[in-house]
Amino acid sequence: ERRRMTVIEKGGYQDSVYASAAQIFQGIRTEKRRDRALVRYGGDSVSAMVTLQDEHSQRAAYELAFSALKYQDLLEEILLDSSAYPCPSIPDELTSLLVVMLYDLQDRKFEPRKVVNEEEPVAGVRKVEHYLYRYVTKLAAALARCRIKNDALSIECILPEAIRRQEQRASALPLCVWVNTLKISLQDAFRDLKEEGFTRVASVADLDHDTYCVDQHCHDVLFFPSSLKEKLLHSDLFADFKLLLQ
Repeated sequence: ERRRMTVIEKGGYQDSVYASAAQIFQGIRTEKRRDRALVRYGGDSVSAMVTLQDEHSQRAAYELAFSALKYQDLLEEILLDSSAYPCPSIPDELTSLLVVMLYDLQDRKFEPRKVVNEEEPVAGVRKVEHYLYRYVTKLAAALARCRIKNDALSIECILPEAIRRQEQRASALPLCVWVNTLKISLQDAFRDLKEEGFTRVASVADLDHDTYCVDQHCHDVLFFPSSLKEKLLHSDLFADFKLLLQ
């Protein structure tokens, strides 16, 4: 039960993750001048605060919110171009939720959501989801028109060059992981990593594929290649909180 993952690959999230992501996005979204703001956001993205109990859900909510922030201009353009916005049935208080869920909808290629072991439904999430599905064909067409206009193979290509360079640099940085010595000793952590197929190397410069190295100053800190993030987060060591991503 503890190891059940919140996210199914490209299958969507639980209602509580969308609601939490909308709350986060509401607080970090780009404010635009009143005379240029075609999409209006209310004071609160959902009517009640949502508290996520597990680390996987919290991480998913933050990643979803910051992805929506990165593509806020594009997502607003899609909503307007598809005529999905404005909509009298969706109040301004749910606009952040609308933007966050639209990002996820296009990220899974406008396929229906597939979530197992769903929690108590969140009314606002279900309302926005049903509304987006009504416009799914027009939303997909609006995204295609935007890509054609920008001569972009994917939405990543639409991002400003400065942001793309930042992402490239960030993706190249190694993952920093703490060994939780309250739950496992360093030697046992090294043993378990070896059993899971990881090889210890001498330094960060030697990282490649399923390898890791120990920080030369802090011996309870490990570095992994950035490409191993999902594999690590789905491992038993992370599920049992024996390793913690910095």
